[in-house]
Amino acid sequence: MMEIDIPEVKAELEAAFAAYETALTTNDVDVLDALFLDAPTTIRYGGGENLYGYQEIAAFRAGRSPAGLMRALERTVITTYGRDFGVASTLFRRDSAAGKIGRQMQTWLRTDAGWRVVAAHVSIIADPDSGGGGR
Repeated sequence: MMEIDIPEVKAELEAAFAAYETALTTNDVDVLDALFLDAPTTIRYGGGENLYGYQEIAAFRAGRSPAGLMRALERTVITTYGRDFGVASTLFRRDSAAGKIGRQMQTWLRTDAGWRVVAAHVSIIADPDSGGGGR
């Protein structure tokens, strides 16, 4: 039977997610690149781009503006399945996007080098709680 949220495994993935968030908001491209699995099967759907394979993701990161990356997270849920697989989901808000809410999901896999993102999705919608529509 699969164990969900083994405490020490969940703590490891929470730490990896926190490292990702710090790297994202400080534009630490080296850490961001290291936290994605270097494989052609790694996928990242972003707010305005569809990236297939580690090389496309790394190229996007290298060319991304470092401006306006700070954000506040809400309702972050990290769930692990067994010892080697997990999902991190969060909502986020940016001061530069009033009336909008971002959504991020990451699928993480434990590798010999540590936890790595193998699939990610980021989207921004009208914030249903701000009167901006949605639902």
